[in-house]
Amino acid sequence: MKHIQNIDYAMREFDAITREGEELVATHCAFCGMQCGMNIRFKPDTKEVLGVEPRYDFPMNGGRLCPKGVSAYRQVEHEERLLYPMIRRNGKLERATWDEALDLVASKMREIQLQHGKDAFGIYSGSSMTNEKCYVMGKFARIGLGTKNIDYNGRYCMAAAATGFKQSLGMDRGSTNPWSDIKFADVLLIAGSNTAECHPLSMPYVWGARDRGAKLIVVDPRETKTALVADLHLDLRPGTDIALVNGIIHVMIRDNLVDHAFIEAHTNGYEALKETVAEFTPYHAEMITGVDQRKIEQAAHMFGKAREGMVMFARGIEQHATGSDNVSNYVNLSLLTGKIGRKGSGVATFTGQGNGQGGREHGQKADQLPGYRVITDPAARAHVAKVWGVDESEIPGPGISAYEMLKSLGQDIKGLLLICSNPLVSAPSIGDIEERMRSLDFFVCIDMFLSESAELADVVLPSTVWVEDNGTTTNIEGRVIRIKGIDRTPGESKRDWEIIGEIAKRLGRGQYFDYGSPEDIFNELREASRGGVADYYGITYDKIDRMDGVFWPCPSLEHEGTPRLFEDLKFKFPDGKAKLHGFTHTGPNEKVDKDYPFILTTGRVVYHYLSGNQTRRIEALRKLCPDPYIEIHPNTAAQLHIKNGEFLKISSRRGYITVPAKITKIIRPDSLFVPYHWGKQLGINRLTNPALDPKSKIPEFKVCAVQIEKAGEEDIKHAQSALY
Repeated sequence: MKHIQNIDYAMREFDAITREGEELVATHCAFCGMQCGMNIRFKPDTKEVLGVEPRYDFPMNGGRLCPKGVSAYRQVEHEERLLYPMIRRNGKLERATWDEALDLVASKMREIQLQHGKDAFGIYSGSSMTNEKCYVMGKFARIGLGTKNIDYNGRYCMAAAATGFKQSLGMDRGSTNPWSDIKFADVLLIAGSNTAECHPLSMPYVWGARDRGAKLIVVDPRETKTALVADLHLDLRPGTDIALVNGIIHVMIRDNLVDHAFIEAHTNGYEALKETVAEFTPYHAEMITGVDQRKIEQAAHMFGKAREGMVMFARGIEQHATGSDNVSNYVNLSLLTGKIGRKGSGVATFTGQGNGQGGREHGQKADQLPGYRVITDPAARAHVAKVWGVDESEIPGPGISAYEMLKSLGQDIKGLLLICSNPLVSAPSIGDIEERMRSLDFFVCIDMFLSESAELADVVLPSTVWVEDNGTTTNIEGRVIRIKGIDRTPGESKRDWEIIGEIAKRLGRGQYFDYGSPEDIFNELREASRGGVADYYGITYDKIDRMDGVFWPCPSLEHEGTPRLFEDLKFKFPDGKAKLHGFTHTGPNEKVDKDYPFILTTGRVVYHYLSGNQTRRIEALRKLCPDPYIEIHPNTAAQLHIKNGEFLKISSRRGYITVPAKITKIIRPDSLFVPYHWGKQLGINRLTNPALDPKSKIPEFKVCAVQIEKAGEEDIKHAQSALY
């Protein structure tokens, strides 16, 4: 035992070892919401980044990194980094000075707003930035430009989770529990998440629960790596989550597996829910979902009988026209059985973007102000106006959501500032979006690489990467952590918040953005969020360093944060009770028919991140997954005489792409799967349905009707020219 302890000690000390002429800076990964701890190895004299090592002292990843994390540092010195501003002249992007570029940006902003009104200029932002930058973007939109039209790419990721949590629990934090609670669950229900591939550093927590005897239920149309290790795989037809959960609830009520005392004391809406699910017998649910009714009954008993349990999910249930209600229905499982508010019991969503949680808390969303305040709330507006030093009337009202904004380009919105996002890969129906971007009077993009979207800009401004700045992010648990950087700005690049400050000065609003450091911004954010749902007031940089991160809400300097929500079983509604909602199955917005007989679903792979703007440039990751493909079941392939690797043309009512076939039993015979990390003629979002969830405005990426056929010579040639 002593020998093992010594090895463990040595491993924990390993990340303190440096070679002569090298230093380490402790930070966090650039990618998913796990925000794994890592050390960046660099040369202090030249500031050259040499590599990355996992940190053993950060609780989330315990000395492990996934393939993306291991390779993240390679973007820093990448030859395709944007290193100087560019202006489009005679149809071509050409090098410019910062003064030329910034003067042009400010003059075009003024010109468009004078001619068409304040709201004619929009901001489309992202959540792969620090909290400080996200906060600055929301503030710049409202009092720098005075426009209501700001939204962000998190609208495509977790908007349904946010809305679902709020309508069931009264507030949205991506997880009600710290990740360390997972291992104390007796049952884990993971829906719409290929955790083993998309959040692989969460799997040790799952294994910890399994080591204690916990059961694992996985809900997914595909037999993913996560589903392969489950005790029970519910392989539902895409778009039928509400019917599946209704079937499970029906059995729970029928077999007395619900906690009546908890329901009576801590929830509202049980009788209406009970009436809604009455028709969803296991047989009825099977007819809709394709899941064997015996599995539905087994899932109900497995979850209902367990003492502690967690319900966890991701985009697979969220990216639907009923995404918000899907989330609330899964939350119903926890509320009906009283599994919330204690160690090993709660609900959580797997955050896709690095700062997907913090990015939606501090003013980037079209209808929100910092602290998760509602922008139409007079008290919220008054509080934030006082912090910003403006009259409340200067803060515009709510704007429109991300996809609605993109649809308005060239019409109501004449100018656009795009930062840290790539909608020409990530938005639905991207063929239409490209046309709308080209129709803008003026388009400026801030980025580290020339993305598919940035290629269309009139001005491109080079920004730094995560290693080159300081700030905070909020991880998958709701833990606010520190991003620590190296003091370097390669070429002529600038930090995003400094770029925004320069534009604000030229607009005559510089006094509101006169920050000397990210910590200055964070201290203002603390005040702006004070008293809000997402209260960061008690969090400081020093406190984060001392505590390995601080969970919000943290309302005072003496407060130690809130790792576990609802321990007092008081939910964020006036009466303190959670809400049980009953939902009737309506199915996807677009149904299959004789012309489009297959269901297309999309998703991620372990080697790439979001639109691929960063990871497709990293050679090690590109080699592991160079190109997209289409998963097709062997039975379907045999019926259509399709061979493995053969190029297929896959078409929807909105467009088509051509990719090679990957014949595999992991997909349902009625469904197809294509990963979405590629753009242009390989972008699967050329096909996806832009139908929006009316509550959260998230598009229905996960289901659309398609047809497939063997590709012709021209289509194959066109596709091959785009493949690596």
